[in-house]
Amino acid sequence: MAPTAESLAQWAADLDPTPDDLALARRSLVDTAAVALAARGHPLNRLVAGLPDAARWAALGHVLDFDDLHVESTTHISVVIVPAVLATGGDARAYLAGAGVMARLGSALGWPHYAAGWHATCTAGAPAAAVAAGTALGLSAPELARAMALAVPAASGVQNAFGTHGKSLQVGFAAQAGVRAARLAAAGATADPSAVDTWLELVGGSGAPELSGPAVPGGLAIKVYPCCYAMQRPIAALREVRDEVRGQVRAVRVRTPEATVTPLLHDRPRTGLEGKFSLPYAVATALLDPYPDFAAFTDDAVTRDSAQRLLRRVELSLTPGEDGLLTGEVDIEVEHDGPRLRVRLAQPPGAPTRPPTGAELDDKLAACGDDVPGLLADADWTRVRELLEATFPRDGNIDG
Repeated sequence: MAPTAESLAQWAADLDPTPDDLALARRSLVDTAAVALAARGHPLNRLVAGLPDAARWAALGHVLDFDDLHVESTTHISVVIVPAVLATGGDARAYLAGAGVMARLGSALGWPHYAAGWHATCTAGAPAAAVAAGTALGLSAPELARAMALAVPAASGVQNAFGTHGKSLQVGFAAQAGVRAARLAAAGATADPSAVDTWLELVGGSGAPELSGPAVPGGLAIKVYPCCYAMQRPIAALREVRDEVRGQVRAVRVRTPEATVTPLLHDRPRTGLEGKFSLPYAVATALLDPYPDFAAFTDDAVTRDSAQRLLRRVELSLTPGEDGLLTGEVDIEVEHDGPRLRVRLAQPPGAPTRPPTGAELDDKLAACGDDVPGLLADADWTRVRELLEATFPRDGNIDG
């Protein structure tokens, strides 16, 4: 059996995208660019101004937690791969090569890796970004394998960063590490591709990656709400019954598989970032806000009295034994001044099995900024790169 890096590199080098693959690549480009543009006014914009392009664009594309997700691997593929491709002058094929490798590496790492506390977007992301950037630079399969090995030292990231700038920054570091590794491989740096297998074993991965299927097996989930993907389902479920709630909410009982709340670390959030990783706040914003948009995830929104009161009325019951953020279903009861409400939901809007409609995608672009639909109307890889360069210029006076 060929080493993992060599088999994935050969798959990437041989990739012949289908029309469906190319459609996914364009949707991913537009979605990633839109959520990055939505961060134009975010404080992180100033902090990352000195970082290289891939790191800067990836961090800004992730800080609002509105970017897509590969459910099977629990990785945010596009926010790592799109910036790596743009920074090296690549196109849709380079994106699909990197995205496909990231999906397969992340799936080989598996749920136990994520459940142990790793941030799989970063661990799988760095070697995959090396493939994306390397494909853009025209590397051969052996060179791509070496680039993956050169990215191994940066293939790390932990969930303790969730709810802080550290989460989006470590995603940026993964994207940049892949670009750096690809450029080193292109310049002739040597590496042992078996380092990828050693790394996989050390971080709990198992089994050879599956090479069959479309470029990105399982497709990508598009977020409808700007928060952790683990909150998409409970928010969507409660929005189905929100208009039926009468008077005071006395209790909200949430029953869900234990795995589905793994990244939701903040039971009593006090900042907007912490609110993006809080199941109780998912309940609060779903019931209090007409639509949980960016305004629902500010510091002021999270700390308002009505939200803080609701946080304390959420009762969580976890069922063990299943893996994945969308395993099973969420089952919610609302006790209020009217008849008790109960709602169950398995697949939220935007999930691969419940893809967003054209109207939902248009609404998402508009939510990212009044000018965003126009800016991305004719988006291609060259135009988006020029747009991000103009919107987020690097400040050479800041040490990155």
